[in-house]
Amino acid sequence: MQEQTPIGPVDGTRVPRYAGSATFARLPRLDEVARTDVAVLGVPFDSGVSYRPGARFGPAHVRAASRLLRPYNPALDAMPFGTQQVADAGDIGVNPFDIGEAIGTIDREVTALRADGAQLLTIGGDHTIALPILRSLARDHGPVAVLHFDAHLDTWDTYFGAPYTHGTPFRRASEEGLIDMERSLHMGIRGPLYSKQDLEDDAVLGFQVIRSDDYEVDGVRSLVERMRARLAGGPVYVSVDIDVLDPAHAPGTGTPEAGGLTSRELLHTLRGLVGLDVVGADIVEVSPPYDHAELTGIAAAHVGYELLSVLALNRA
Repeated sequence: MQEQTPIGPVDGTRVPRYAGSATFARLPRLDEVARTDVAVLGVPFDSGVSYRPGARFGPAHVRAASRLLRPYNPALDAMPFGTQQVADAGDIGVNPFDIGEAIGTIDREVTALRADGAQLLTIGGDHTIALPILRSLARDHGPVAVLHFDAHLDTWDTYFGAPYTHGTPFRRASEEGLIDMERSLHMGIRGPLYSKQDLEDDAVLGFQVIRSDDYEVDGVRSLVERMRARLAGGPVYVSVDIDVLDPAHAPGTGTPEAGGLTSRELLHTLRGLVGLDVVGADIVEVSPPYDHAELTGIAAAHVGYELLSVLALNRA
């Protein structure tokens, strides 16, 4: 039986960018395609935040900002929507008042979407959502390498005694054996910490650290080589907190830190994932109430575009 040609985005030369579908990149909905290679899933949840809220509105904001994405990615010579079927799976409805219940719901819904072999690009929401996604992936792949782009470590133990927040998902994931402790990596870390012990604890949990300042000192090419060497040899999950970018590039986030990556540095780094076994990804912490001129939404949409391009090339 001949393989069906993927259904791509609405043609921007026929329907204006500001009209038509409100899906990611104006792609078809999940119920409009016969099969799905990659599902774009929204998780509008921000009950785990410790400072500024609003990431529950992130999925809709990133979708709106993705209207300008086009079918061909010249930087990677890739057709992210032409060589794989990408569809928008809509949003998961999760309990905003019970974090434990929300985590369970995300795990179940993600597992159901992945049941037929589809990969997921998840748009949050706050970083709490990475934990249930990793639980789902680990049941199929075993411990996965986590490539974590963020200003913050997100391996703290608790906030106000609460073990499940946007600052704790990777400590819980490491404790539960979901993370490959020999291959995981933070990128873009910067800003003040509570103490030096934070870094010492983080290393025990299985992460190496590439700081934001390292981009200035060592350059993108060198850091991509370090990244690839660390991640090689098994499945990789990519988690992008948009606050890895400097607030000049991404003001619309809950816990901004000065001295971050540029959009160009982040996108170039993501392109370095071609050829690695990327099994899923998320983009989190986009908070539209603090965004200006869609700067953060546009950056997040392009992050998603590069990740979909990487998946397309890896699939080929």
